[in-house]
Amino acid sequence: MKLPRNARIFRGRLDAAPFATVLFLLLLFMMLLSLVYTPGIRVPLDLPTADDLPGTDKQTIAVAIDANGQFYFDNQSIEEPDLRTRLGKAVANAREPLTLIAQADKAVRYERLIGLRLLARNAGIKEMWLETLPRPVASAAPAAPQ
Repeated sequence: MKLPRNARIFRGRLDAAPFATVLFLLLLFMMLLSLVYTPGIRVPLDLPTADDLPGTDKQTIAVAIDANGQFYFDNQSIEEPDLRTRLGKAVANAREPLTLIAQADKAVRYERLIGLRLLARNAGIKEMWLETLPRPVASAAPAAPQ
């Protein structure tokens, strides 16, 4: 059975309205996407800035701490006993020693960071680093005409 083919190449003018509509919808979605924050963390973190800090080449695991001292692990709010258990499981499943990356807000008290360090040590993690943001690069001022 042969089906009839009546498809023809379009040779008319394209209408710009559908393209403009799609462009504006994409722009709207991009703007709304910037308002979305990390799931599980109710308050965005304000990480400190620093220059030329060394990193690590070891396997890492991250824990976030908001300004109120609440811990977040795997993008979920978690209490200290549960965090200790989850870190212990991660250490047991790791092939090499883990390094803890603490994503701590600027307002986190030092005692809370020490508590996290002790909790990680009890779970079997020997090394902890604080995550920072790089300093913004100052734009070069244009040279004055002579």
